[in-house]
Amino acid sequence: MAGRSLGLARLLGSVRGYRARPLQRFGGGRARLPEPLSEPGLEAYPGYDRKQFGRRGAASGVDPARLWPDPEKLREMEAEEREWHPALRDMEAALEKREREEQEKRRERENRIAAQMAKMPQMIANWRRAKEELKAKEQEEKARRERLLAEMRERFNHSVDPRSPEFQEMVNEMEKTRRKELKLQKKRRREEEVAKKVAKAAASPKTALPGEAAAGTESERGG
Repeated sequence: MAGRSLGLARLLGSVRGYRARPLQRFGGGRARLPEPLSEPGLEAYPGYDRKQFGRRGAASGVDPARLWPDPEKLREMEAEEREWHPALRDMEAALEKREREEQEKRRERENRIAAQMAKMPQMIANWRRAKEELKAKEQEEKARRERLLAEMRERFNHSVDPRSPEFQEMVNEMEKTRRKELKLQKKRRREEEVAKKVAKAAASPKTALPGEAAAGTESERGG
């Protein structure tokens, strides 16, 4: 009886000396309970078996052969890795290609600038010539209007307002008359040129035609 009491005292002493591991805490100060071996409803989630096998190993009851991705999934993973994690040689090739393209663009830009700079003197000369032509045309138009204004003042013996509709109407009539006169002058010059050509052709000796020249040669031989 005494031995049994001694054994019970030792057992209770060992129980009292046990200190359980404190609960782990994470953000928010809440304790994280250990996950059970089997959580209802989570088996359908992708990666659940891998997670259980990674935490518990063979005790999870998961067959490791089922954790390897199938061929289709493996191809997807390889394509994703090629897209987001290309090989070093591919990265170097892409970098070299981009550098070549940038150099080619820079060379084309420099060539365009050089070509434009070479054209610059001619472009400046053309701009100055166009400016001078415009200035001469404006001066000619101004002189023409002044002549018309002086002519109308002389004709009507009174001053005329260039902004009035009457002035514009008279300018149109005078322009129409002037165009007719220029047209007649051109026609007379053409007629004079034609007459000169006809007179010159009549004054020059007649040119013998090829048939007439051959007949003349035969008659000379017969004589």
